Amino acid sequence: MKATEVKGGMAVKMDGKVYIVMKYEHTKPGKGPAYMQVRLRDVESGSYVEKRFGSSDSLEATSVDKREVEYLYEEGDGYVFMDQEDFDQFTLQKEFAGDAMLYLRPNGTTTILFHEGRPILIELPASVELEVTEAQPGIKGATATNQLKEAVCETGLKTRVPPFIDVGETIKISTVDGSYISRAKD
Repeated sequence: MKATEVKGGMAVKMDGKVYIVMKYEHTKPGKGPAYMQVRLRDVESGSYVEKRFGSSDSLEATSVDKREVEYLYEEGDGYVFMDQEDFDQFTLQKEFAGDAMLYLRPNGTTTILFHEGRPILIELPASVELEVTEAQPGIKGATATNQLKEAVCETGLKTRVPPFIDVGETIKISTVDGSYISRAKD
């Protein structure tokens, strides 16, 4: 496939390795030819690589299986998930899951990408709703300025929230950077 056809979440093979496209941007500068700036995640090592492809370059696409899964619970040094189609349970190691688990509640659903039967990436939605379990008390009269306070969510995620957010409230959080978006709608 042509490099200009690359989309986020696609799997490509380069130099004998499988990469997942995390970000892509088509750039057409005033001088010179157009190109694609692509951020790739190495499936094996988890490291990121930035590559620039010309519009005439081609990439080898590889198949990736997307499966809806339910996060069940933490067990030992891993997390147990259940496939929503065939109800098979499997465990992912903590090193593999990484920070993605800060955004998943037990019994919450998400998508995991598989390549040749092996999990390669936990795909999170753009935002999640989590309950605040710890928060400093709000400061009276702090509405005039944009002050934020530290809060801890039910999954252990630490974020900064406005002073009016209290313990027990459910908030919407961006999975891109862990920042507060808004109160959750009931």
